[in-house]
Amino acid sequence: MIKKIFLLLAILSVGYQLTAQIEKPISWQFSTSKPNAKAGETVDLIFKANIKKGWHLYSNDYYIDPGPLMTTVEFKKTGDFELIGTLKAIGDIRKYDDIFEGYVKYFDGTGLFKQKVKLLKDNAKIEGAYDGQVCTDSDGRCVPISGPFTFEFKSGEATTLPIKEEKKTLDETKSTTSAALTPDSSNIAKAIAAENLPLKSDTLSVSVSTSNQENTGDTSLWELFITAFLFGLTAIFTPCVYPIIPMTVSFFIKQKKGKQLALLYSFFIVAIYVFFGSVVALIFGPSAANFLSTHWIPNLIFFIVFVIFGLSFLGLFEITLPNSIVNKMDANADKGGIAGVFFMAFTLVLVSFSCTGPIVGSILIRSAQGEIIMPIVGMLGFSLAFAIPFGLFALFPSWLQNMPKSGGWLNSVKVVLGFLELALALKFLSTADQVYHWHLLDREIYLALWIAIFGMIGLYLIGKITLPHDSKVEKISVWRAVFAIITFAFTVYLIPGMWGAPLKGLSGWLPPLTTFESFGASATSSNQGNSNQNSQVKYGKLFKLPHGLPGYFDYQEALAYAKSVNKPLFIDFTGHGCVNCRKMEENVWVDPKVLQKLKNDYVILALYVDDKTEKPEAEWFTSKSDGAVKKSIGAQNLDFEITKFNGNAQPYYCLVDSKTEQLIKPPLGYDLDVDKFLGFLE
Repeated sequence: MIKKIFLLLAILSVGYQLTAQIEKPISWQFSTSKPNAKAGETVDLIFKANIKKGWHLYSNDYYIDPGPLMTTVEFKKTGDFELIGTLKAIGDIRKYDDIFEGYVKYFDGTGLFKQKVKLLKDNAKIEGAYDGQVCTDSDGRCVPISGPFTFEFKSGEATTLPIKEEKKTLDETKSTTSAALTPDSSNIAKAIAAENLPLKSDTLSVSVSTSNQENTGDTSLWELFITAFLFGLTAIFTPCVYPIIPMTVSFFIKQKKGKQLALLYSFFIVAIYVFFGSVVALIFGPSAANFLSTHWIPNLIFFIVFVIFGLSFLGLFEITLPNSIVNKMDANADKGGIAGVFFMAFTLVLVSFSCTGPIVGSILIRSAQGEIIMPIVGMLGFSLAFAIPFGLFALFPSWLQNMPKSGGWLNSVKVVLGFLELALALKFLSTADQVYHWHLLDREIYLALWIAIFGMIGLYLIGKITLPHDSKVEKISVWRAVFAIITFAFTVYLIPGMWGAPLKGLSGWLPPLTTFESFGASATSSNQGNSNQNSQVKYGKLFKLPHGLPGYFDYQEALAYAKSVNKPLFIDFTGHGCVNCRKMEENVWVDPKVLQKLKNDYVILALYVDDKTEKPEAEWFTSKSDGAVKKSIGAQNLDFEITKFNGNAQPYYCLVDSKTEQLIKPPLGYDLDVDKFLGFLE
């Protein structure tokens, strides 16, 4: 009898595990800024996400490829309204993500978004759908979220229709949040006040975890500042700037209060560049960051601009400003006094433009893709380094005697920068290529070009290649030899990448491994034992499995093959933006024993739940779980995970008997214990 009781408890325990997998960590509330808005008026549509404690919602104005799924809002096109600008996140947190090697933005406790629209009719109705991803802070679960929303304006009064299926989650969320604003939530509170959002007092009850908030954006800004500072130091050693330093400093030394004037001169250099950074920040602003980062038009423009900069540095042509502008500034510099010093600084900026322009442009392009303060920080870092020599040599004139003499080495610095500009240009073309699936610059092509570029830098440094404006190299200096060694070593490091080496140190710069095609058969289409070797795996051009594993991306196709070879299915519910899916692949799947079992004992099926590829209309279906029409590959895969396996988090691993289509054992989620994963596969 006791044994039967324990057996019953065990069955109930397993049953509980199988039925308690659906996660509903978020609910939405919708409101407007003008309840009585009529035709012709501008209205703010406000999307408020109540996030369950221990979870975070990814924001919408960052870009990493591949990376976590951003929150998006899609509106149904009607004649009732028109969009003004893009969806704006309010009070989100910025953090560096070690897995994707880039910065993401997210919300804890409460997420707020605003979309400005203009009403074109009275009694307007605005419909659409939201999409995004939430993940846990502790155990690595990630859940895609999506659903409809409706705003209705009747008799001039705005109302919203709640999402009934999430009502319970909203109650649960309220029970986990504090009753009043805490110091941790001050950033969101300030944002709400600044935006004048008409949210009731009870909707301000948030509990924001800020364990990482102190570092939000700081690391990124410091990284940009240091990079820009190094670029500024490099700009000093160019033919347009270096020879000017002793002449300018000697002029100030001969003047009364020369040291003070030289320091003022340095200050004006900084002020001028920071002013340019401020202009860029005002023109673009934070709302343009995502567009600049992801859309093919700006990325293609940046690619062309960088190529032009690079060719200019290599000596093909020279980028200069009109002489009339330079002469006018130079004439004003003769006035003397503070105004004269200012125009002297302005003249330096203009005269050195042919050398500094490409460097400054590179910094501004990079910083314009971030927060509004980034262009200012970038220009501050560059200009400080650029201005320091003029101030230091004026304070310590004796140092001038120790300056290396001008010569051909200055042009060598410029040429090396030209090669680097060409290498950096590929990053922008690669971004557009990946987002729009052009397949013009896959990983091996990108690496081949980088190997060629850095190899040429090494050959140039040792004098085997010369370019226009170069002096004849009789012998190379020690420092030139050192830089040549570093460059050749980097080139050698890149070469194994042509055969699939991960090159983790450059993962943020290179296209992802999934774009790599080996010199042999494609890992995606290589399915051992497939009875029809000539048939192409469905969706094989869109997705690839890690570590060259063979597999499928469509359930029916995988099931049919598994039955033919009498093997169980290993179903991997994953996503492009699933951080912990990548952790599992890089730390657990990579184990030789795990790889062997996956390859030999199972038919692998990877189902991406966040893919936006829309399927043919004939393949659409209405979900039994939420009644919504599922059109995309990701939406259908997520619905399959929910209805078939009662789960909606990722990663989510299911072992399925191919004959009965039933689970062999309870599913497994995120767990970096290799032995546990091996036990799961037994």
